[in-house]
Amino acid sequence: MVGSYFLFALKVASQWQKVVLLRLGKFVGLKGPGLFWIIPIVDTTPSWIDHRVMVTPFAAQKTLTKDTVPVDVDAVLFWVVWDAEKAALEVEDYRAAVDWAAQTALRDIIGKKMLADILVGRSSIDKELQAVIDERTTPWGVSVSSVEIRDIIIPPGLEDAMSRQAQAERERQARVILGESERQIAQSFLDAARIYAGDATA
Repeated sequence: MVGSYFLFALKVASQWQKVVLLRLGKFVGLKGPGLFWIIPIVDTTPSWIDHRVMVTPFAAQKTLTKDTVPVDVDAVLFWVVWDAEKAALEVEDYRAAVDWAAQTALRDIIGKKMLADILVGRSSIDKELQAVIDERTTPWGVSVSSVEIRDIIIPPGLEDAMSRQAQAERERQARVILGESERQIAQSFLDAARIYAGDATA
């Protein structure tokens, strides 16, 4: 009997864990890391909160940009629980809540940006996303460390058109450079002809 009591009363939390302790359904404190005791039946430990940095991949698929281009964007969120009490008591499932907050923030920001701004301004979008998500998750005891956009996928037809446009621009620049070189060569011949024309001994 005594052995069973100790078996149910003794708990061990890992170094990175905080345990939410409820007594008769009411919050009484956080336990861990390490060894701690509870009163069987009276006490419950419904939440074991991980305080390590968490990595959550998230995406926004077929989201329209400000100029109505559908894009698929993949990103990674780095976050950490800084207040285990809030994470356990203020939101039902803080992991799922963080995931949804990240997805909705990404969709909102994409909808306010032109495609060109998204393609060339990843770093600024990363910072904007971090600020927006962090504002939403702070009341849950969660802090966002960073956000990184991994990939931006645009429709194949548009990608081909952009590739052709870029190639045409490169060809135009090449023709401009070639034309300038030919002009300089022609000018050199003209200058040489003038020199010979003015020098009777040449």
